[in-house]
Parts: sequence; structure tokens; C-alpha cells
Amino acid sequence: MFSKIVTSALLAGFCTGLIAALLQFVLIQPVLLHAELYEAGTLVHFGNSATVATPDLPGFDMMRDGLTLLFSALIYVGYGLVLVAAMGMAAEYGATITARTGLIWGIAGFVALHFAPAVSLPPEVPGGAYTDITARQIWWWGTVIATAVALALIAFGRAPVMIAAAIALLLAPHVIGAPHPEVFAGPVPPELAALFATRALGVGLAAWALLGTLAGYFWARESAES
Repeated sequence: MFSKIVTSALLAGFCTGLIAALLQFVLIQPVLLHAELYEAGTLVHFGNSATVATPDLPGFDMMRDGLTLLFSALIYVGYGLVLVAAMGMAAEYGATITARTGLIWGIAGFVALHFAPAVSLPPEVPGGAYTDITARQIWWWGTVIATAVALALIAFGRAPVMIAAAIALLLAPHVIGAPHPEVFAGPVPPELAALFATRALGVGLAAWALLGTLAGYFWARESAES
């Protein structure tokens, strides 16, 4: 089983990482580079000196974009290992793993790692107001773990108490509340921050859906060949 997990995760994660990097180049990177101009003071969006012209953003950079491509592939290989390991555990208890069911697994991964934390702590552009990074990381990890456990209880739980526990786990991080700054301020326009958060979540959903589908496909193929 170990070789099946590694093979499926490597193939699915690497392919997904490449696609995710391309989506980032097209949809997310221009927003980040635009936000950095406001952070540096090159552009402003308030007062009498508000800038309305479309800025000239930096073009292709081999080092920056090459590292982005590499990191994206490595990150999604890591995600793939976690996802396929979870699929393997479910398969041991009779779950059927195919490309179609893999899509559901991928969406669940997106909900746990991206959507649920973003409900109270959305993705932030450079220059936005923020609070203590350690507190945010603790809250983020707690939310991811609670959401993942809740989704597992919903998917595999049978008793009503498990569903009730799942609902409680889904709500708990947001009832506790994510750490936020006392005052929301920063040089980046809120419209740009909203665009970044929307596109980041959209790319995350597309990437995780693809990762789950590919992981399920390669798992089923490896199972058929073994």
C-alpha cells in the first residue's frame, strides 16, 4: 500500500501543482504585484493624490516565477500524500476510491484547508492590516483540524451524536473567533484585497478538485494493476 500511496500522490500532486502555478500566474500574481505597489507607496488610493491609472506591473521573472512553480509542485505533492493516505485508510474500511469519489475528497480538502478558515480569516494581500502571526497560525491550524474531523464524522459517522459533534466542531472556531487587529487600516484598496481573496479561494477550489480527481484516478489505476 505504501508504494501505491506514494505513486498516486506524486503523480496527482505534481500535475496539480503545475496547473495551480499557471492559475496563480494568470489570476493571483497580478493582484499581488499590484498590491505591492500600494504597500511600497508607489500607488495610493486615498486623498487628493489617488491614483486611477492602470499601473505597469513587473513582467516575467525567471527566479521568482520558477520558484513559484517549484514550490507549488512541492506543496501539492505534500497535500497529495496526506489526501491519498486518508483515502487509503478509508479504502481499508470498504470505501470505494475512484476519480469521481476523489473529486469529493478534493472538495473536502479545500473546505478544511481554505474555505473554513477563510470564513473568519480570509486570505490577505501585502500591506493589509494584521495582528499577531502566531495567534493567527494557532487559530488557523485549530480550524483546519476541527473542520477535517467534522467532515470525517459527517462522511463516516452513523450515530446522530456524531453528526451533532461534527456541527459543533464546524462552528466552534468561528464562535471562538479569529484574531483580528483592533483597527482595519492599510495602504491597499479594499477592492483589491477582496479580489485577491476571491481569486485565491477560486484557485484553491480548482486545484483541490483536480488533486482529488487525479488522486482517485491514479489510486484506482494502481489498485487495478496490483
